[in-house]
Amino acid sequence: MDTLSLRDSWDGVMSIERNPMRHLPLPTAHLAMQLLAWMWSILFSLAVGSYIAFGITVLAHSLVLVGVFVTLAVFRMARNYGPKS
Repeated sequence: MDTLSLRDSWDGVMSIERNPMRHLPLPTAHLAMQLLAWMWSILFSLAVGSYIAFGITVLAHSLVLVGVFVTLAVFRMARNYGPKS
C-alpha cells in the first residue's frame, strides 16, 4: 500500500507547483489561498468558541501564506535572471 508522507501532504497544499492552483496566475492563487486560510481560521475559531482564536489564526495563516508567496516570487525572479543554458 502506498502511503503519503508528511512532505507529500504539505506539498499538495502549499506548493504552487503541485497543488491545483498551479493553473492560476500567481496573484489569483495567492488570493484563493488567503480565502481558504481565512475560512479555516473561522472554522477553527467556531470549533473552539473563541473570537481571540479567530484573530490569532487569521494573523498566523496570513503571515505564513505571505511568506510562502513572497519566497516563491523571489525564487521565480532569481530563476529568470539566472544564466540561460
